[in-house]
Amino acid sequence: MSGRGTIRIVVLGGGTAGWMSASALAKLLGPLVSVTLIESEDIGIVGVGEATLPHIRGFVERLGIDEAAFMRATHATYKLGIDFHDFGRIGERYVHPFGTFGEKVAGVPFHHYWLELAARGMAGPIGDYSLAVAAAKANRFAPPAEDDSLRSTYGYAYQFDATLFAPWLRDFALPLGVTRVEGLVTEVLRDGESGDVTALKLADGREVAGDIFVDCSGFRSLMLGQALGEDWEDWSHWLPCDRAAAMPTAHVEAEIQPYTSVIAMPGGWRWRIPLQHRIGNGYVFASSFLSEDEACEAIRAAAVGERIAEPRLLRFRPGRRTRSWSRNVVGVGLASGFLEPLESTSLYLTQMAITYLIELFPQDGRIDARDRDEFNRLVDMEYDRIRDFLILHYHATVRDDAPFWNHVRTMTVPDTLAAKMELWRETGRIERYSEGLFYDASWIAVYMGQGFLPERHDPRAAIPDPARVQAAMRSLRGAIADEVAAMPGHRAYLTGRAERLAAAP
Repeated sequence: MSGRGTIRIVVLGGGTAGWMSASALAKLLGPLVSVTLIESEDIGIVGVGEATLPHIRGFVERLGIDEAAFMRATHATYKLGIDFHDFGRIGERYVHPFGTFGEKVAGVPFHHYWLELAARGMAGPIGDYSLAVAAAKANRFAPPAEDDSLRSTYGYAYQFDATLFAPWLRDFALPLGVTRVEGLVTEVLRDGESGDVTALKLADGREVAGDIFVDCSGFRSLMLGQALGEDWEDWSHWLPCDRAAAMPTAHVEAEIQPYTSVIAMPGGWRWRIPLQHRIGNGYVFASSFLSEDEACEAIRAAAVGERIAEPRLLRFRPGRRTRSWSRNVVGVGLASGFLEPLESTSLYLTQMAITYLIELFPQDGRIDARDRDEFNRLVDMEYDRIRDFLILHYHATVRDDAPFWNHVRTMTVPDTLAAKMELWRETGRIERYSEGLFYDASWIAVYMGQGFLPERHDPRAAIPDPARVQAAMRSLRGAIADEVAAMPGHRAYLTGRAERLAAAP
């Protein structure tokens, strides 16, 4: 790699990860780089519908993407959280909100006060004290406020059609100077001394040279996995689901739910993602407990609405590469790792890898091994912490009605998760960390929602008069109800925004 001048970046793969990478690198690094993306129309997009996390809004804003135009193009809806059914016990449900539960008082987190009152029979469900949960259940939506009011205590994400997102990003990226090359890569060319990748050879004989290569070739991992031989760390012993049967259906309800539904099934779980033009459905299952034919039949039977297409099968292995940046190749998206979509983390992991690459980008054109090591540390940390959070959903259950649930309930979990669960069980505290995904409210939602309550909680929560605390909680619940009542329905908000966009000069 040359020490000065424009750095040549070559992105392999034109799916969501590829065009997100190309767009961000071209937009945020500008004249420092030239970006070329290689894709083949013969290779399809894996995405079957994307449910995201609020962090995607940061990506949209940072790139200067118009939210309304993007949502219209991808038939997107808003998302306030994830509604889980039957995970802890059959017949019970809870919402993992993109927002808080109450607020800290005198340095004590809200959930400790809730635990104190719940033990006295003086508190309602903890979800009653979250504006995001209440709005989601009422199928209402309004943007959060940018102040310190109750309306600022939640965020939102998007649910959109993945098959439309990548082409839309392509149209966004090309005017930024990204060069698109159509072709099928048949060979990865490497320097005989350093081992770095020097160029990608196409089926027609052309060679696309570069300095840094971004592998967005999906599960094939053509550069990172195949050419450089970076090993795959298999997590299927903790996350046994390795298949998905996806099937779209037509809308049958007048309202559009502002959340993703996740419903536990005998061999895994199924999703329901409402878009503006259709409903995305799918069954994520473990092939060691359920056959593909059984899963397809199950999603046909469970999904509501007229089928738009027959179930499409996807096969995957949960885990990650031992290194996501090797030599001069950076893996982004499925080429780097995969975790099932239980908590809608796929695009987050893609976005974070892109962010870390930009933050650690070679300052003078030369890759610093320390930057590469830090990138790998950060990516590993993201995957590991999400892995633990996903495993929690399966392990913190009392279900014993099917072999799959017996397995995940009784399996040995990673030491890192075991320590988090022990801390919660003994003290009611959440492990604190400053990096990574899923903070207190997320863990509280799953712990509480699945009936995994702590044996003790902060003794300071017992100091105030319980009647006064109950009155404060009742007041909060009333304020939340007033805020929700003032919000428009989700469909009405989407329609109104589309009308305002169409009427704009």
